[in-house]
Amino acid sequence: MPVNSRWSLRGVLDGNLLRLSRPDVPLIVATRNTAGVVLPLLLGLALGKLGIGIWLALGALVVMFSDQPGPYRQRLSHIAMAALGAALAGWAGFVFGAQREIMIALALLLGFGAGLLVQFGAAASRIGMTSMILLVIAGASPMPLPQATLDGLLLLAGGLLQALLAVAAWPLGRCRPQRMLLAQIYRELAQLTRQRPGDDDAPPLSERLLDAQTMLLGGHDVRGRASEALLVLLDAAEQLRLHVLAPDDAVHAPALSHDTATVLDAIAAALQAGMPSSTAADALQRLQQQSATAGMAQAAVLAPLARAVRNANWAGSAGELRAAADERSLPPALRGDSPWVQLRANLDMKSAAFRHALRMGVALALGVAVERYLGLAHGYWLPMTLAIVLRADFAATLSFGVQRALGTVLGLLLTTLLLNLGSSTLAAILLLGVLAFLFRWLGNSNYLLAVAALTGAVVILLALAGESAAQSMHDRLIATLLACGAALGGYLLWPTWERTRIQPALAAMLRAYADYLEALAGADARQLAHMRAASRLARINALASLERLRGEPFATAELRMRAERVFAHANRLVRSAMSLELLPAEQRAAAAAWLRQCAEGVNACARYLDGARDVALPPPPDVPSERLILQRLADALRALQDVLQPAPAANAGAD
Repeated sequence: MPVNSRWSLRGVLDGNLLRLSRPDVPLIVATRNTAGVVLPLLLGLALGKLGIGIWLALGALVVMFSDQPGPYRQRLSHIAMAALGAALAGWAGFVFGAQREIMIALALLLGFGAGLLVQFGAAASRIGMTSMILLVIAGASPMPLPQATLDGLLLLAGGLLQALLAVAAWPLGRCRPQRMLLAQIYRELAQLTRQRPGDDDAPPLSERLLDAQTMLLGGHDVRGRASEALLVLLDAAEQLRLHVLAPDDAVHAPALSHDTATVLDAIAAALQAGMPSSTAADALQRLQQQSATAGMAQAAVLAPLARAVRNANWAGSAGELRAAADERSLPPALRGDSPWVQLRANLDMKSAAFRHALRMGVALALGVAVERYLGLAHGYWLPMTLAIVLRADFAATLSFGVQRALGTVLGLLLTTLLLNLGSSTLAAILLLGVLAFLFRWLGNSNYLLAVAALTGAVVILLALAGESAAQSMHDRLIATLLACGAALGGYLLWPTWERTRIQPALAAMLRAYADYLEALAGADARQLAHMRAASRLARINALASLERLRGEPFATAELRMRAERVFAHANRLVRSAMSLELLPAEQRAAAAAWLRQCAEGVNACARYLDGARDVALPPPPDVPSERLILQRLADALRALQDVLQPAPAANAGAD
């Protein structure tokens, strides 16, 4: 794993400003989101009701990014909630926009509430952000209560239009989102078969498998024959990943790895198309014949491959061929407590979410106060930019702030120039459609270009409403620069540094690994699956914390290096432990006591990271003879302990 010896501002910015990865948003998604923005404007223009079309388009634009991959029911609920939040915030802005003190109080409350939503994930964060944006935009256009209610309903209708477009294909392919995710998993399994990762790397596919598990085992699953086939495919993918990652497994024999990858690619293609395919069956038959000819024991690999091939033909079935199985609930390890319990737990100054909520609420309220008391022209641009830029960690705030400033400059200049070249309303709407498409398509690959497109789209909407783009360009530039500077300054004045959170995140990961080892020692397959999911989630959280640490300027090189080494050796440990799942149950049972000793050692490492410096890390247990997998696990545990608590003779400063 790469080690960053020191923090570099240029490195942080170059990694974001110059990064232009391949867009991961399907063209069909970007196109339908763009249609949700453009169609109301075209219809309003045709009917002579362009004002109505503008509010509908704005409602569709702000919820565009809530259209994320997932089951249709989940997708519908996320977009609908974002639309409802935006409409309510917009209505409040319309009604109280003329009352300065009330607007400041609303900004404080809404900013605090939106900041707290970060603890519930990206979907909830987007709802909070869209609500803040609509509050300050609508607050610039106060109106009587009847008109405010009408325009608030138009904002809601625009968001619901996006929701309807997002689920329009539901009756034609209820399982399509699940099939697409599983197809991606099998494609990546094929790639792993051809080129395995190093032992220190995090086990691949963790995040995708967690997403698939949440989709298929959570509350949004589709019941019936197709759903059962998808569950079998997920189980087969879990088993196949274990074989692919096993260092000594026969699947990596040169004579077989190519054919195994061919079968996996064919399964992915069948899932992608949603149609039965003979290619996968033919490739599996060739692999079976070659395995028999080579005299290799491939039953453990061929069995899940055969199940995957059979069920790939059924996963896209439109008919429900038999009654649904008993509902399978999401594993407890993946379920949070109730939202109210989680909120109460985070109402504490030690909570990063609570600190971010206070920071966001105060910053948004101050932004509204500054633009109202100073009477800034187009001043709503200042709190709107604050709502977008201010993030829960320093690195993201710095990166988003710089990219927001540069993207706004680029978007204002280009859009103003293009609008001055032609005065046709239809041409302006079509240009807005192009910019909305680019914003959605590039949003995850390059934020700077996405912001430039979004800025242009907003400018065109305002121009259609009667504002002069050229006259307001200077005001928007000033407001953007002030907001970006204020966001970064506010974070520096009251920071939440990742250097205080990295050790608890790593400790939580190690505790999850210890629980996984305990489950390996037992005979309960369901409990083992739960603990595997919990360790996967803890590893993803620890990796996210480590990435944030790398972007902080005041984290010492020693802390970054030690955290990366702990993470790398912990990955070696869990990779070795995962190999034990390939052993028959009776062999695992014979090593149960040994595994529990290892679990206690990992728990001791977690307690050490939690601050119990008096913990004496126990030595790894002696390895039974002829147990190569156990030896790898013991070596990984010993390496982890050496990083945490070097031997007295070692030079502790080397870490």
